[in-house]
Amino acid sequence: MSRQLLAMALAPLLGLFILGIGNGFLATLITVRLDAAGESATVIGIVSSAYFIGLALGAMVNDRLLLRIGHIRAYGSFASLVAVTVLLQGLFFDPWAWFVLRLIGGWATVGVYLVIESWLLTSGDQKVRGRLLALYMISLYAAGVLGQLLLGVTNAMGVTAPFMVIGLLASLSVLPMAMIPRVSPIMEHAEPLPPHRLITLTPTGVMGSLGSGMVVAAAYTLLPLYLQRIGMSVSQVGQMAVVIMGAMLLQYPIGRWSDRHDRQMVLIGISGFCVLISAAMLWLPLSTPLLAVLLFLLGGGVFALYPVAVSHAADRAPAGALVRMSQGLLLINSIGATISPLMISPVMTAMGDAGLFWAFGSLSLFFVMFFSWRRSVRPAPVPVAPFTPTTPMTAAGAELVVTEELMQGALEHEHLEDLSDAVWDVDAAEPVVGPPAEDESHITYYDDVEQASERK
Repeated sequence: MSRQLLAMALAPLLGLFILGIGNGFLATLITVRLDAAGESATVIGIVSSAYFIGLALGAMVNDRLLLRIGHIRAYGSFASLVAVTVLLQGLFFDPWAWFVLRLIGGWATVGVYLVIESWLLTSGDQKVRGRLLALYMISLYAAGVLGQLLLGVTNAMGVTAPFMVIGLLASLSVLPMAMIPRVSPIMEHAEPLPPHRLITLTPTGVMGSLGSGMVVAAAYTLLPLYLQRIGMSVSQVGQMAVVIMGAMLLQYPIGRWSDRHDRQMVLIGISGFCVLISAAMLWLPLSTPLLAVLLFLLGGGVFALYPVAVSHAADRAPAGALVRMSQGLLLINSIGATISPLMISPVMTAMGDAGLFWAFGSLSLFFVMFFSWRRSVRPAPVPVAPFTPTTPMTAAGAELVVTEELMQGALEHEHLEDLSDAVWDVDAAEPVVGPPAEDESHITYYDDVEQASERK
């Protein structure tokens, strides 16, 4: 990576890292404080869902504001608003006021991510997106782990101290962006594929994205509640860092496994694995080491679901629809994150703390059945490009995933299937009817491999 490219990416990544440290334990802190105040799991779920509602709303409208005022001013505005909402939560306690503040905070937070991801997107061409994305992922996960570890430290400093620290970090994150030259990368307004067309194009990708949003949001917002209610102190609830470490360390090996196998089978495997982890959390005697191992594995499973689902969808989409498809799946993921706390928290209220893992296990079992059914209806294509681990927050981040390698692979596969019903407004190669011509290279699909082995 050139020095010029690194210089362009360094400021937004440093801002992301600083802000991410505070944002990494804010959701956990709010859950812990609401529970300590005697609020029910349902109320905690409602307040938690406000953040994800704000994320979804911001992802749809914030790019217009960014286009109007520019990246640096937009970053300063959004980060300042994040700081204000967090500091207000530290000044007084009221669940419904916190709902409003979390809604505004989610809207502002996704604005920060939009600035960072769009800056990275326009910092280089498709040839270097993979490296930029790797730096982005390292910054995001490292900040999340460090933030969770700081939860106990800041909580011991006083009731308002954690909110003050998060507010200070949000304000401090403006400095790297404020010190770079006054240059705003050019970006366009995103137009993601609508849900009904995504379902036609990739039902498996839609369900994987929706399910990932549901389980990841529940892990961030309701798992701390479970940990506190089984007797852990606030500092011990910082074991949420183990979940994020699992996501960081296991996502890439799982993705590389999906490169060598049918991605639908990998999705079935991930979902089945989450069923087993949920069963273990329900029925095994949980010592501290065993709990840490299970949380680590849980993080690896639930956080890998979305990127594998997106990679599966990209294996079939025409090159011209890759960006809009990725943006549409991100919107589906946001919808899943929004409804998750609202759906799962009443289960915890009715069934007790164990209701979280009954819900996890039930959702995962449903995904196993759905992905198995989809595989029986339409087998997955051979991967068109290597897996890219990613957790984008905005449409710009979804576009960052579309690397040169993925675009080239999609172009080579376009003639294998007629997808005109889903992407009728995208230029694509005419699909082949019948076997390919003798002088045309044929890209093998899994069902072709199975049929060839049967003929032998």
